[in-house]
Formats: sequence, structure tokens, C-alpha cells
Amino acid sequence: MALRRILDASKTDLLRKRSRPITEINRRVLQLLDDMADTMHSVDGCGLAAPQVGALRRAVVVDVGEGLIELINPELIEASDEREDSEGCLSIPGMRGFVVRPHKVTVRGLNRKGEPVEIKAEELAAVALCHEIDHLDGILFLDKLTRIEDAMVYEYVEDEDGAESERA
Repeated sequence: MALRRILDASKTDLLRKRSRPITEINRRVLQLLDDMADTMHSVDGCGLAAPQVGALRRAVVVDVGEGLIELINPELIEASDEREDSEGCLSIPGMRGFVVRPHKVTVRGLNRKGEPVEIKAEELAAVALCHEIDHLDGILFLDKLTRIEDAMVYEYVEDEDGAESERA
């Protein structure tokens, strides 16, 4: 298990840069996917994009409780059923806000074997995929906020290993 540091958007402009496509799936790319999944799970996140751990590559991982989705070079093909929901972001600790996103999507990309895959997702999985794909284009959920959620204040705390988790 290798955990990577999740970048804080207030401390770096790296998260505003567009990621490069992955042209070869090699040991380093597979390690990146593994590390991203470990990191996301360690902080109870439901999605993580490569730029959030300092890699400007087009890779995302999502797990909303239905199993891990790993996508290389993902692209949104179809989207429908837009709704406004509350979101947060591991790279913007302590803040939640409302964003309008599709709740039904079709996303294409490559799996870790380099095989083309098409994912049809709904509800939270669709929202998470859209959120993470936005990261690959340098877009933060802040850019799409309709309003800030003020019902609860969140803080991120580090455990003894330096991993962060959200606490209300």
C-alpha cells in the first residue's frame, strides 16, 4: 500500500493545468492507479484524479461502494438528468458546495490492461466521474458552484502516517 499526498488547491496551481493523455500503460501507470486507489480509500474519498496526487496524467479512480473503477484517458460521451447536489473535494479541504451535474453518464476510457471500456453510471457514480474528469481538464468544483454549503464546517486531520481524513 503506497499512499500519496493529496495536493491542496489553495497551495498549488498544478490542479489548474490540463493533464496529458497516457500513451503507454507501463509499470509506472499501474503503480499510479494502485497508489491513487489506496490514497482515496485511506481518506474515505469516492474519487481521485491523478493531478490531485501531483501527476498531470489522464487517470482517475472512483469507488462509491459499488467497486473500484479505474479509467485511463476517460472521456464523457453522454450525459443527462442534471441535478444540483452537495459536493466536496479532497483537494479543497473543509469546504462543501452545491454543483449542477448530470446524474446519468456514459464514459469511455481504457482499463489497466489497455482495453477500451465504456462505463454507464448513475447518481453518485456519475457525479464522481464528472468531478474527477473535470480535474483532468484543470477544472475544480469551485468553478461550478451554485452556492456554498454552510450547514456544517469540515476540517481535515492528519493521522500519524500523514494521511488526511475529513471530520465534521
